[in-house]
Amino acid sequence: MKQLPMFCNPIKTFICLLLCGMLSHAHAQEISLAGPWRFQTDKEDKGISEAWFLKELPGTVRLPGSMTENGLGDDVTLHTKWTGSIYDSSFFFRASLARYREEGQLKIPFWLTPLKHYTGVAWYQKSITIPANWQGKNRQLFLERAHTQTTVWIDNTIIGKGNSLVAPHQFNIPPHISAGKHVLTVRIDNRLDQMNVGPDSHSVTDHTQGNWNGLTGKLALQATPALHMADIQVYPDLAAQQARVVITTVNNNSAAIQGRIVLQAASKNTARKHTTAQVTVDVTAKPNDTTFTEAILPMGNSFLPWDEFSPALYTLSVSLNAATGEQKQEVRFGMREVKVTGQSILVNGNKIYLRGDVNNCEFPLTGYAPMDVAAWRKLFAVAKSHGLNHMRFHSWCPPEAAFAAADEAGFYLQPEGPSWPNHGTSLGDNRFIDQYLYEETARILKAYGNHPSFCMFAAGNEPAGRNQVKYLQQFVTHWRKQDNRRVYAAAAVGMSWPLYSDADYMIKSGPRGLNWQTIAPETVSDYQEKIKTFTIPYVTHEMGQWCVFPDFSEIKKYTGITRARNFELFQSELQAHDMGDRAKDFLMASGKLQALCYKQEIEKSLRTPNGAGFQLLGLQDFPGQGTALIGVINAFWQEKGYLTAKEWSRFCNVTVPLTRIAKFTYSNNETFVTPVEICHYGPQDLTNAVVSWRITDEGNAVLQKGTLPATTIRKGGNTFVDSIRFSTADIKKAARLKLTVSVNNTAAENDWHFWVYPEVAPVTGNVHYTDTIDAKTMAVLEQGGTVFLHAAGKVVKGKEIVQHFTPVFWNTSWFKMRPPHTLGITLDPAHPAFKYFPTAYHSDLQWWEIVNQAQVMHLEDFPKGFRPLVQPIDTWFMNRKLALIMEANVGKGKMIISSADLTSMPDKRLAARQLLYSLQQYMASAAFKPAGTVDLAVVKDLFVSPSKERWENFTKQNPDELKPQQITK
Repeated sequence: MKQLPMFCNPIKTFICLLLCGMLSHAHAQEISLAGPWRFQTDKEDKGISEAWFLKELPGTVRLPGSMTENGLGDDVTLHTKWTGSIYDSSFFFRASLARYREEGQLKIPFWLTPLKHYTGVAWYQKSITIPANWQGKNRQLFLERAHTQTTVWIDNTIIGKGNSLVAPHQFNIPPHISAGKHVLTVRIDNRLDQMNVGPDSHSVTDHTQGNWNGLTGKLALQATPALHMADIQVYPDLAAQQARVVITTVNNNSAAIQGRIVLQAASKNTARKHTTAQVTVDVTAKPNDTTFTEAILPMGNSFLPWDEFSPALYTLSVSLNAATGEQKQEVRFGMREVKVTGQSILVNGNKIYLRGDVNNCEFPLTGYAPMDVAAWRKLFAVAKSHGLNHMRFHSWCPPEAAFAAADEAGFYLQPEGPSWPNHGTSLGDNRFIDQYLYEETARILKAYGNHPSFCMFAAGNEPAGRNQVKYLQQFVTHWRKQDNRRVYAAAAVGMSWPLYSDADYMIKSGPRGLNWQTIAPETVSDYQEKIKTFTIPYVTHEMGQWCVFPDFSEIKKYTGITRARNFELFQSELQAHDMGDRAKDFLMASGKLQALCYKQEIEKSLRTPNGAGFQLLGLQDFPGQGTALIGVINAFWQEKGYLTAKEWSRFCNVTVPLTRIAKFTYSNNETFVTPVEICHYGPQDLTNAVVSWRITDEGNAVLQKGTLPATTIRKGGNTFVDSIRFSTADIKKAARLKLTVSVNNTAAENDWHFWVYPEVAPVTGNVHYTDTIDAKTMAVLEQGGTVFLHAAGKVVKGKEIVQHFTPVFWNTSWFKMRPPHTLGITLDPAHPAFKYFPTAYHSDLQWWEIVNQAQVMHLEDFPKGFRPLVQPIDTWFMNRKLALIMEANVGKGKMIISSADLTSMPDKRLAARQLLYSLQQYMASAAFKPAGTVDLAVVKDLFVSPSKERWENFTKQNPDELKPQQITK
């Protein structure tokens, strides 16, 4: 026997799991247990000592389902003991939020609020009848997904205990339990004190699915012959054109039994049909013993391989015939091979690029993952419509239905152990999680290992632990030897985590982000410097995390077990800050900036040589950790209105045109030049491919177009095609132009905006320009004159609010108001102030030099209804009314005030120069009629007094009375 890791005995665990193997999904004899059950909670955990399995429980519950779905549990209060860390304690102390802490008005901002909450023991009971013709057979209880620890009695006989977050709980019914009527009792305990996987793990945490108590999926009594197949595992071998099939048979009889196994596979979902020859294997089963039988199934040279482009599936039919009866099972598998070569992941020998999403078990209607294939088909269809081909399951493992749907869709999955071993536990320190992670991994590989979509595996997310490196290195080595049907990473981690050697690939956060805080946007750079020193595939960890303002129309969608009280709080606060009517504007404008950032970051990743892919966090919103609105679709997997799947898939797909644009703003004495390359990870090369391009104006008139020389675009990487050149000399007024690049005879097309600004003539007019409100400025206003106040760098009221061009990362609550604090800008592009400055209603790349690092003005004392010309969108946790540029009637005069720098380096900062010109033209025109009126004292106070409303952390950690128990077991 090979040497085991120091932390546990995983081989013993693996064999034990095989002996309690998963039965087929097509049972000859099965009795559903779905429907009404009797029920009782056990808060004091006295049910065992009082033998509740012998009494009739008084309540009623419907299963499958959770307690919350049945309206059972405790009411949510300010002092509910949640499963999950609360990092921002300001909610509990801010005076302005006091009304949301009152009984009956509670609105917590950390995550969705369940209708009921319960952590503890609950008992479920049902009267059953075991058929007489099941006597002498192998009889089992099958509970597809339990949350979490189960203890099961039939009458007064305890038949077993289960403890899995990832796989079915199965129990053999002892032979002495006779046919006829019985009482089945299941005790479920969802407390973490005996099984701490980490309170923020998405398998249990209130941040996502919630720590629910109940049973979901298929619940059934099952019977098979005394000699029965307990497990079938299929190991494809593409080079040998065969599959190795390992069949575990169990003989429950006291006598030896001879049996014969017949195998045959047939294609399931393909136009071209393929069926193998039958293979027959004899088996001799000793009394009360387990036998492992291996059979080679020749597939022939015409077998159909499985991948993302042709997800060909086979149904393996296996029958076992013996004197004790016949058993038939069907197993679905695919002829698929995942390997690693250098920095590349290969599927069937072809290099792939992972365009992935992180799934955190965000299912707000039920609070747990769907157990039906149809629901997962819809989810993967949305993901594929956005050009994705991969999904990581962050610290949880989905049910069978997810793998089945991904098999059909040709989607690459990375389930994980159900643990984020941090914030209360750690790896490699001889705690509960060390052994449990081995046990759960064995269950995952066994239950779902045949699915071709199960291509990757990682232990979990961002672990803590002094010995985590040693633990995870042994972990990966062990499981790779046990089952080589997929590739293994140690854990998904950020940059501050150590490197884990011996992994097949790594998931780390280095090649992500946009360095626009100091460098202007461009499409020349990539992440090569971040990955070039590594010798294994590098998959980017949790890329994106660009925030968008809440969509309050989403509130009405929460009709299940949760309510969006967090959204209700944010909406109420927006209204309290005199901006309730701006919610849709903020959503749409911040959404456009979010989409722009995702486009730029994904393209940068696609430009990176030898990158293995990325895992977005996420395509969909994350409802917890303070409410992280980082998705272009919501938690229901629905679009929000500012970006379609088709638009997203232009820059995230199998084939994507890319550019190397050095900058996005030009004078009309420059030439716009960009190389063009095509990122292509399709099933075959594109031979004699022709790339077309065109440059259009705002009216969609074509200014110039052309084609690049025909070339072969190789699969598995990027191909440089040629460069595009466009003279801007004919552009006589400021213009936004668009470059569109497409690959002829394919759907591949992508586009980029750029701006051309001719020289501007000085604007004459009677305007007083100043950077301070001095005596002369006040005199001009008193005389009814016009003032342009250039206040860049002089703001006091709002100085604490940090603005970058890029939006909030993840959310300001989880990171305790780490900057940036804003979500882009919004404006009315039809306003005459922007007549000579082409702009949309939202941030775009020409705004970078104006917005990035610019101060904002906090208008907390401005009159109700006042609206600035350019409004930065504040974090939804504060909802402060902000301004970057505004106009107002002040005294007898008129003012425009800008806290953005519009004057420095006009020869280099062309957009700022053009915006200033447009504002000057506006002030010199009859259209200059500010709608709002503000007292001069209020304006002056912007540069004198700090904000009265400020965010305070109050405590460095969670409030003591609300901390999750930091278990150390």
